[in-house]
Amino acid sequence: MKLPPRDANAYFDKPDPNKTGLLIYGGDAMRVALKRQSFLKNLLGPNAEEEMRLTRIQAADLRRDAPMLLDAIKAVGFFPGPRAAFVEDANDNIAKILSDALADWQPGDAQIVVTAGDLKKTSKVLKAFEAHKNAFATPIYDNPPDRAEIERVLAEAKLSPEPDAMGVLTELARVLDPGDFRQMVDKITLYKISDAGPLTAEDVANCAPTSTEAEVDDILHVVAEARAGDIGPVMAKLQAQGVNAVTLIIMATRHFRTLYRIASNPGGQIWGVRDRDRAMRQAKSWGAAKLETALTVLTDTDLTLRSAGQHAPAMALVERAFIRLAMLGAQR
Repeated sequence: MKLPPRDANAYFDKPDPNKTGLLIYGGDAMRVALKRQSFLKNLLGPNAEEEMRLTRIQAADLRRDAPMLLDAIKAVGFFPGPRAAFVEDANDNIAKILSDALADWQPGDAQIVVTAGDLKKTSKVLKAFEAHKNAFATPIYDNPPDRAEIERVLAEAKLSPEPDAMGVLTELARVLDPGDFRQMVDKITLYKISDAGPLTAEDVANCAPTSTEAEVDDILHVVAEARAGDIGPVMAKLQAQGVNAVTLIIMATRHFRTLYRIASNPGGQIWGVRDRDRAMRQAKSWGAAKLETALTVLTDTDLTLRSAGQHAPAMALVERAFIRLAMLGAQR
C-alpha cells in the first residue's frame, strides 16, 4: 500500500508491529536514513540490536545469498519483543527476493524494513510493496521539515523553544540538510544540559553551524581525488585548527552529494561549487555508482557520530571513513 508523505511521520512515530513491512525510498540518503532510524527505534525500542531483534542486511549480500532474508524473518529470537529484518540500498536486482519474502511472511515473523534511493514508478521493488495489502511504501522528498516535524525533533530532545527561537529554528531548517539540523539540535541539547529554562533565540544562535568551507576544502579534494596518503597530514592540520569531526562529515557529505548530482546528470546545471571544472573532473572519475557507495559510507559515519553508544574518537572515525573513500575512488 502507498503511505502518503502527509501520513508518514505519524506512522513512523507509532508503527504497527503487525504489518508485514515498510519501504522507505528517496534521493537524499541522509533523509531516508533518519526516517528509517526513527521508525526502527519506535518499532523495536532502544535496545533492539543488543537484544538481537534487528538483523541488518546489505542488498549486495542478499543478492548473493537469497535465503538470508527469509531466515532472518523466520528466526525465533532469544529476547521478547518485536523483530525486524532491515535491507539497505535495495534495487530491482533483489526485487524477486523481497517479493517472495513478503509473500511468505506470517504473523509473528520479523517485519521487513527496506530502504532505497530514487525509485521509478516502474520499479519492481516499489510495486511489490505498493501491491501488498499489509505493507507500506513511502517516498521521502527533499523538502525542509515543517513546523510539526521541528516540534517533534525538539520534543524528543526535551527542548521547549520560545517563539523567537522557534522562528530562528524554522529558518535554519530551510537552509540546513536534515542531518545538519539534527546535529545542531544535539549540540543545543548539550548546551542546555544544565539550564532548565526555555530555549531562546540566543541559545540557537550560539549553537548554529558557521561556515568553515574554506578550511575543509583541502581535505574534500584530497579524498575526492583519491590521495589517501595525504589524508593523515591534512586531518592533523585541520584538527590543530579546531575543525571538528561533525563539520568535516557534514561538508564531505555536501561535496559528494554535489559530485553525485553532476555524475547523474552530465551537462546539467551546476551550482554551489567554487571550482566547477575540478568538481566535474572528480565526478567523472568516480561515476554515479561509486558515489552512491560513498554517500552511504558518509551517512553511516554521520549516524555513528551522533549515536549515544559510540565511544571511539570522533576524528579517528572520520579519518577512517575518508581513507576508505579515497581507496574506493582509486579503484578502476
